[in-house]
Amino acid sequence: MDTVKTNGITLAYRTWGPEHAPPVLLLHCRGADGADWARIAERLATGERLRRVYAPDLRGHGRSDWLGEVPGAYAYEAMRDDMLGFLAAVGAERADVVGHSLGGAVACLLAQAEPAVVRRLVLEDVPAPLPLDPPRPPAPAPDSEPPFDWAMLRATDAQRNAPDPRWWDHMARITMPTLVVAGGTTSPIPQDEVAALASRIPGAALVTVGGGHLVHETRPEQFLAVVEPFLQAPFSEALAVTSRTPS
Repeated sequence: MDTVKTNGITLAYRTWGPEHAPPVLLLHCRGADGADWARIAERLATGERLRRVYAPDLRGHGRSDWLGEVPGAYAYEAMRDDMLGFLAAVGAERADVVGHSLGGAVACLLAQAEPAVVRRLVLEDVPAPLPLDPPRPPAPAPDSEPPFDWAMLRATDAQRNAPDPRWWDHMARITMPTLVVAGGTTSPIPQDEVAALASRIPGAALVTVGGGHLVHETRPEQFLAVVEPFLQAPFSEALAVTSRTPS
């Protein structure tokens, strides 16, 4: 595992694949870390088209810095800026970005703010950033220390309950080919929210793979069956390859 300093913090990250191959950035869900992507990363790095795969631990997760109760420490925008700085630090001027849940929300903000940095965007079971009704109640304190900063959980819950309206308003700024992968009816994420996100992004394709919220873990082969062709296809064909839903 390596580290970089960016945006005032230290981020830990894992890599796979040849150093000078086209880069892919994998962003994990809340409560996980970059190791969550290991199986997918290995396949992307060694597939038909070799890739340089990066899987950082988001701030407040794993071995990246935990920032506690510092105001704004876990703003989604801060995580977005971390990733922008991370890509610059590893020399990836333009990358494919795959984000799951919280990582997908961060990926959306990155694509909105710096579309030239994101070549293709994949969003795995990411809900639309709309206010929750009813709001999510405060999570009970854990019995033992979790592998993430509890302050991060509280801060991201607050933003999930009342997201910045600009996140939704700026979805039209996501102009690169975008694939939205849905977890289906067994996911705790309301699938109409995932569909709403896909409909808000111009030209985005929505594919339901199923398997619940952890699509890439429960159905890795089906996940790769839609993601790899999408990332590999010529620009003009990137959306066409997603028109079939895997069985």
